[in-house]
This record gives sequence, structure tokens and C-alpha cells, in this order.
Amino acid sequence: MISVGIVGGTGYTGVELLRLLLRHPDVQVSVLTSRTEAGKRVDDMFPSLRGHTDLQFSDLDMNVLKHCDVVFFATPHGVAMKHAAELVAANTKVIDLAADFRLQNLQQFEKWYGLEHSCPDILTESVYGLTELNREKIKQAKVVGNPGCYPTTVQLGLAPLFKSEQELVKPASIIIDAKSGVSGAGRKASLGMIYSENADNFKAYGVAGHRHHPEIVEALENISGQSGVFDQILFIPHLVPMIRGMFSTIYVDLTEQGQNTDLQSLYEIFYADEQFVDVMPSSSSPETRSVRGANQLRIALYKPQPTKLVILVVQDNLVKGAAGQAVQNMNLMFGFAENAGLTGIGLLP
Repeated sequence: MISVGIVGGTGYTGVELLRLLLRHPDVQVSVLTSRTEAGKRVDDMFPSLRGHTDLQFSDLDMNVLKHCDVVFFATPHGVAMKHAAELVAANTKVIDLAADFRLQNLQQFEKWYGLEHSCPDILTESVYGLTELNREKIKQAKVVGNPGCYPTTVQLGLAPLFKSEQELVKPASIIIDAKSGVSGAGRKASLGMIYSENADNFKAYGVAGHRHHPEIVEALENISGQSGVFDQILFIPHLVPMIRGMFSTIYVDLTEQGQNTDLQSLYEIFYADEQFVDVMPSSSSPETRSVRGANQLRIALYKPQPTKLVILVVQDNLVKGAAGQAVQNMNLMFGFAENAGLTGIGLLP
């Protein structure tokens, strides 16, 4: 049994993380912090947790957190890096669900997040927490940067193509048309997030540039071993009027080798042993509701033209796109079964 702390327990990601960890057989959640709700019972704010926890929110106290085996940061960007060095020195592991340890390129981090990185030495030792692709490194990690939700769908959607020994696709042709539910924007008061602004509405955002673009580029370079070939990919996110869910449609041009490859088999073999990645049968159409509340990502492939491949990827942005993947990483770091606490089935309808 390990002791867990969660910094930032009042947001959607924080409470989703708590929901998963309360069902985990090897975890005791000891600390749950909030800047504004210290002293308040968690189940007073989140009645769905009544009968499952007696925790109260508390102020962030490093002396308390250093007694935890692992601390999750479900906080805004810039918080985890302020405390990571002190926690690591106390032999407490860190899993950050924000962006502090996602990008190794400091210039890109500072450009897109408007922050100077306060612990670049810890950053260089951290591991990017895309579980299915970095499993062995995560097992040895002291600090893990959980991937962004959109980049998770893109990387798992494209990894079999770029891990192949053959050149199957043309990198510069990649177009990522992605949609997310409103919970991806966090639990905060904002005009753009109120009901009357989003109901019966569908809009693109970050068209001129989105902070997940450099993360996608850096990650695909690491996956493929190629540099300088992904800078021209297009990534356009959209906001759809649903609470949970993410759907990324990825378009790529196939090389001659790619046109002559059985891509369905390639994906099925690549993910054959991955319990949280489901490669659906040929001509399937994944739906976001099929993964609602589950740590599951589903992929389907189409070839509408001989030279074109369309990859459809769905996940719950709060689970596989955030809290669930963070728990997967924790399980690896402590030698637990990778699916511990994560065996829930998607909710339908």
C-alpha cells in the first residue's frame, strides 16, 4: 500500500483522479489540497464520492507531501516545477498532469506557456508518460510528465506507422482534425464555457497555433527517430457541446510502400498486447460514448482512396487523456498491475 497526495483536487482532472484512486487496491489517498477549499469535506463538494472517502481538502504543505510515496499535480501549468526538486530529494515521486515536464525543448515551453522553467535539471531527468510507448522508462522514473489529451490520441493513432521499418506515410501531409468536450477546458468560470455559449454550437479554436502542436511534433520526432519532418503538420482543435470525450480524425498521404501494406494488420499486431488500446475491425466507426468513463482508446482505419489513410481515434479526455493515464504511469512506477484501479467499463448510454 502506498501513500498518495493530490495537489489540486477541485478541478475535473483532480476529482477524476481521486475517483480512480479510491478504487485502487494498493493506494491510500492521504492528502488532497486546494487553495480555496481547505477544511471542506471532499464529498460536500462532490456528492458522488459520499460513502467512499472522509477526506478534507487541505492547504499545500510540503512537509506533509514529502511523506507521500507519490504526488500527483492536477494543477495549472507552472505549479509542479516549483515543488518537484524538493519532493524528489525526499524520495517522493512526481506525476504532473500539466505541461511542466512534457516538452524537453525549453524555448518551445517558454514560448507556448509563457513561463521560464524553474527546474531544467529535473526536466532532463523526467520521462514523458505515454505509457504504451515509454513503458520501460516510466518504470524507472522519479518524475513523469503526463501527455496532453490531444497528443495522446495523435501519438497512439500514428505510432504503428512511424515505428515501422518501412516508410509508409509522408509526414508533411499529416492533418489532425480534433474535437473535445468542454471539460477539457477545466473547471473554472469563463464566458466561453457557459452553457448558452456552447450548447447548439461547434467551433474551432487555437487555429493560428495551439500549445499541443509543439508537443505533438516533439513526440512524433521521438517515436520516429526523425527530426525536422513534422513541423508542417496541421493540428486544428474544436470544441463540441458535450462534457466528456475526444475524437481525433487524422489524415495522411501514403507512400507507395504504405499503399501496398496491410495497415489493419499492422495496427492489430502493434497493439495486440495493449489492454487500453482497442484496434477496431475494418470499417468500424468508434464513438466517444463507447469510452466514456473508461481508460480506453479506440482506433479505426479507413482508406477512402488508394493514396489516403484516415485514422479515427476516440478517448475520454479526462481518463485515458489525463487521470487514467496518470494512474497507469503510477502503476508502472511502483510495480503494480498496470490495470489496477482502471478496469471500469465505459458508460452507455
